[in-house]
Amino acid sequence: MHHNNAISLQRIFPCKTVLNRGLCLVLLLLGSFTAVAQHTLPVKGQLVKPSHPAIQYVGRVSFQNPDSPAFRFPGIQINTDFEGTSVKMLCKPQSGYFMVQIDQAEPFKVAFTGQQDSLVTLATALPRGRHSVRTMYCVEGLDFKPEFRGFVIDNDGQPLTPPALPQRTIEFIGNSITCAYGNEATFEGDHFSYATENHYYGYAQLTARALQATPMVVARSGIGVYRNYNGPKTGNVGEDMPAHYDYTLFPDKTELWDFNRFTPQVVCINLGTNDLSTNNYDLKLFKQAHWEFLQQVRSHYPKAKIVLLCGSMLNGKELEACRQTLDQVMADAHKANDKEVYRFDFTPQDGSLKYGADWHPSIWQHEKMAAELTAYLRTLMQWF
Repeated sequence: MHHNNAISLQRIFPCKTVLNRGLCLVLLLLGSFTAVAQHTLPVKGQLVKPSHPAIQYVGRVSFQNPDSPAFRFPGIQINTDFEGTSVKMLCKPQSGYFMVQIDQAEPFKVAFTGQQDSLVTLATALPRGRHSVRTMYCVEGLDFKPEFRGFVIDNDGQPLTPPALPQRTIEFIGNSITCAYGNEATFEGDHFSYATENHYYGYAQLTARALQATPMVVARSGIGVYRNYNGPKTGNVGEDMPAHYDYTLFPDKTELWDFNRFTPQVVCINLGTNDLSTNNYDLKLFKQAHWEFLQQVRSHYPKAKIVLLCGSMLNGKELEACRQTLDQVMADAHKANDKEVYRFDFTPQDGSLKYGADWHPSIWQHEKMAAELTAYLRTLMQWF
């Protein structure tokens, strides 16, 4: 449920000895000097800047620099329409991975992984006329610190405002399951890799698309409602989801999120797996934290339905403890006259649909989870 947040020398160069580590430092320094000395060619075409009104955003995006907006959570959408025959996307170098859909064609993944080249061609040789480009950040951005810097279209092209977003709105709050950690891996022994995390095919986005709803995602691998993965029994005070929830850029706490920018009709909270994943938890603290976080979310969304989810990675006594705790929190909310708190349990995974990396849900398990949650929310929200 957790991976190393730091980009270490070992991840850049597999250093084995002190001598090799010294060589790595030399290489890194040479690389940094090279990066300063070299420049990429000027961008050919018409740059549609991020601040252009034709660009549509979904998710927690910071516009402190309006021509290089930043984001950290998976599921950020950056969309536009245009007239022209080609479109490219410009991002900060090494911003990570996006899923892209041009018109109604099959979505595909693009990678911004080069140290300098940050311009990726999304489509070329399109027939003249109106086209749409839909992009979604499909990984977690803590290491990459992604920034979007615009679309590039033909010089004689025209940026166009895309259609309005769906009026149905859902917020998903969660951990690595919601992020879709390792869902594109095919072996449970594989460990975390950004190349195998694809939030586009996670249960949250599959559910939102099935319900024709606009999603907001606040999720981070390893995080808990009081105790992060393998954290102390007393919890990870100041580092859990409640401590970060009110801010735009995880884990930066300098910019408060403006909750007026998105109002969900239903909020799905899927937390607890990390709190209970190793045998060092306190159920009283777990319940108290869930109750307090429920109040925190409710303070921002007084009219939303809030669904407390459980699953699908827990089993045995931890699964039972999570379900019972969430049932108690819902009952307490009802007693306090908050009748719009609900419960939903995913079917626990059993290996029949294989596992992703580190025993996380596979892409097929995510499809099953999405089918279950879609059916539940369709009835709850009367979204037929």
